Amino acid sequence: MRRRVLFIAVLIGFSVPAMSAEIVLQAIPDAKVVGEGRLTYAFWDVYDATLYAPSGKLDQNRPFALSLRYMREIDGNDIAVRSVDEMRGQGFSDEAALARWRSQMIAIFPNVENGTVLSAIFYPGDKTIFFNGKNKIGMIPDADFTREFSNIWLGKKTSEPELRKRLLGLS
Repeated sequence: MRRRVLFIAVLIGFSVPAMSAEIVLQAIPDAKVVGEGRLTYAFWDVYDATLYAPSGKLDQNRPFALSLRYMREIDGNDIAVRSVDEMRGQGFSDEAALARWRSQMIAIFPNVENGTVLSAIFYPGDKTIFFNGKNKIGMIPDADFTREFSNIWLGKKTSEPELRKRLLGLS
């Protein structure tokens, strides 16, 4: 009985990341992990991030994906507002676009809890598609959004340079 409980616990623990990897592989058939890292704010672990790209090599002119496995409860509205703040903090200053994107993200992003996996498939020059686990939850068909949103993690002006290094496989 004890082995069975342990086996079920292991299956549950690995099923969430496997679900996000399945979505990524459907969108990017030759996707491999580029890098992984954890975002910690003060003393709290917020999420584990995994970056995927064709053959494990990021080319921001080709589709790539980012999955975030949350480790705490966060309101979807707060995720959208923080995303806009991060884009603004990197120097993007088109307030009309930021307001439009904030509204679109608020409509897309769910409240998350420990274990929730949100994934974004980035199609540079085109769109970003969002998933909650295996379920498509929305799309923002805007090349500027795709660039600015991905720069939250991958841009040179990110507020989290150590996480960026880990995601890019540089540390």
